[in-house]
Amino acid sequence: MVPEINYWAVLVATASSMIVGAVWYARPVFGRRWAKLAKVDMSRPGNPTWALITTVLVSFVTAWVLAGASAIAWHFYEGSYFSAALVTSIALWAGFTAARFITHDAFEGRPTNLTVMNIAHELVTIVVMAVIIGIWPPALS
Repeated sequence: MVPEINYWAVLVATASSMIVGAVWYARPVFGRRWAKLAKVDMSRPGNPTWALITTVLVSFVTAWVLAGASAIAWHFYEGSYFSAALVTSIALWAGFTAARFITHDAFEGRPTNLTVMNIAHELVTIVVMAVIIGIWPPALS
């Protein structure tokens, strides 16, 4: 069984990831603090083209997987598609994203504050994606 996916919702969720990241890591929000903790020199911005292309591609994959997993959860548990998307997003974030960030950052000796900031960003990103996907369910055939 291939889960039903609303690709318009996936595309909008992909775009939302870019917006959340742009706001989250803006200098007045968390950008300065992130740069300090990550030891990034913001006075030398460089060329972000490949980083942005990569971000769009992996954000699309994330939104697509979330939409598929949400559809599977919705069919399995029944009930609200919105709730399935939201619960699925938080479970996937906790079990994969947050857990992996914490593990890698611990071994790399990254500051705990940086880990918390980054996993919080990922939580906000995935929840915003889930809201978009959840309010725009796939058309059932």
